[in-house]
Amino acid sequence: MPKLIAILNVIAWAGFWAFGYLALTANTEGHMTTALVLAALGGALGLAAWFWLVRHSEATGYARRPNQVAREHHRAQESKA
Repeated sequence: MPKLIAILNVIAWAGFWAFGYLALTANTEGHMTTALVLAALGGALGLAAWFWLVRHSEATGYARRPNQVAREHHRAQESKA
């Protein structure tokens, strides 16, 4: 499954860049609108796939978790003060 999501990520970002370029260089408004919608879909899909891959790599131990304090620790400190 992670490999499938990674492939989707690459294809979505490629679509974002390709259709984004077409939207910027389109001569007619109809072509620009279609390319802009497809570029936005590619960007949204690419971002969602990237976030899924980041969460998956942290959960499996491939990547370190961010160095942040847990929310429970903040709440415990606020209740003591």
